[in-house]
Amino acid sequence: MNQDHHRRILVQTGLLLAIGVRAAPARACEYVTRTMRIVHPWTRATADNAAQAVLCMSFADVVETDRLVGVETPVAGSAEMGGPDGGGAVDLAIPVGRETVLTESGVHVRLTDLEHGLEVGRAYPLTLTFEKSGQVLALLNVDYARFR
Repeated sequence: MNQDHHRRILVQTGLLLAIGVRAAPARACEYVTRTMRIVHPWTRATADNAAQAVLCMSFADVVETDRLVGVETPVAGSAEMGGPDGGGAVDLAIPVGRETVLTESGVHVRLTDLEHGLEVGRAYPLTLTFEKSGQVLALLNVDYARFR
């Protein structure tokens, strides 16, 4: 092998290492799009006959304003916005440069027409649709039981 070939391999290896160090790795329950990092989509366990569940998560490291425009999961017939101004179609602005958090007591997505109760420790397929980032396949984690 000639010296130019060795140099090219060294440069390519260095670039790959630099990219690996620069890019924040996704952790468990995190999903990365071209515009943001989606952190831990979760809900609470529900009773067997529950009609709805609250979907919570956060959107961090937002590098370009985007919108969440759809949520689908086989465990729910539909989804809608919930919280103080909720009740309509899924349409959530995710502004650049700040973390947007969906919480039980604030803005969230309500999963309606549940097919069955959601059990602690289970994970269900979840498709999030964004205006700019397109569809993201994720998991909906059932993390907590509702305290009585």
